[in-house]
Amino acid sequence: MQLRHVSTNLRQGLRRNLSMHAAVILTLFVSLSLAGIGVMLSKQADLTAEAIGNELQISVTLCVPNESDFPQCVAEVTPEQETAIKAAIDENPEARSYEEISKAEGLQKIKDLGVIDEKQLEGDNPIFTEADVPKTIRVTLNDPEEYDGLVSALQNLDGVRDITTARELVGPVFATIDAIKWAAWGAAAILVLAAVMLVANTIRLAALARRKEIEIMRLVGASRIFISLPFVLEALFNAVMGVALSAGALAAFTRWGIIKGIDPKFDGFPFVGWPEYGFTVVVLAIAGPVLTVLPTLLLTRKYLRF
Repeated sequence: MQLRHVSTNLRQGLRRNLSMHAAVILTLFVSLSLAGIGVMLSKQADLTAEAIGNELQISVTLCVPNESDFPQCVAEVTPEQETAIKAAIDENPEARSYEEISKAEGLQKIKDLGVIDEKQLEGDNPIFTEADVPKTIRVTLNDPEEYDGLVSALQNLDGVRDITTARELVGPVFATIDAIKWAAWGAAAILVLAAVMLVANTIRLAALARRKEIEIMRLVGASRIFISLPFVLEALFNAVMGVALSAGALAAFTRWGIIKGIDPKFDGFPFVGWPEYGFTVVVLAIAGPVLTVLPTLLLTRKYLRF
């Protein structure tokens, strides 16, 4: 009997304030979609850092012979020279750690990134072979602003071809990703505020429309939970619909915008896909009910005067 009464109140409440609930759902849909894009861009930044490094890194490229652009490299870097370079990195306080990228790994990264057609790297007359690819030492810094001392210590060592700071290469990329991400989150925050205000207005109107019914339930001894439950269920319904719509929009964006859109155009470069989409949907599935149910629980105490 109680469940039937609650379900009846829920249907009546949704029908009575249909336009308000539709406004809440649409606002949640847009705000959660923008927030989801922000989450996926954060994941994209992580994938980009794994592929091309991050701003905390510098790349020390070692010598290979016969490079006219680097006259100091008259021969392949020797094991002794490599040892001296690694020792200089270990001794420098600006360096946190380093990793070595072998010739084979360097060639594979070129293939993975699609910089050169893989067919040109195979066959009887390839553009260059594994022997032509320089070894690289990727150094992670303690502070991205402090690397001058490390560069000075390494640039004149025998066996060093050149030194590239990742900030020169990836700084603009991450700056663009961050700008879009924060813009999406900022717009989402404004829309979330609008959704909360709509929820408050919906509860106020619903409480006024049901004031006689609520007074009768109080007189017969109905509990706070029983009186508040229809309002909470309405908020939960709005959240479920908002999350479902945003999940559908992000699924379409992931499939047609990324997987079928830009990913094939940049063969080998990593882009977000279904695993990142799944993580984003979980985040939205948690955020949606929190943004509607929690304000409802707080506002019912005000408008129902518990």
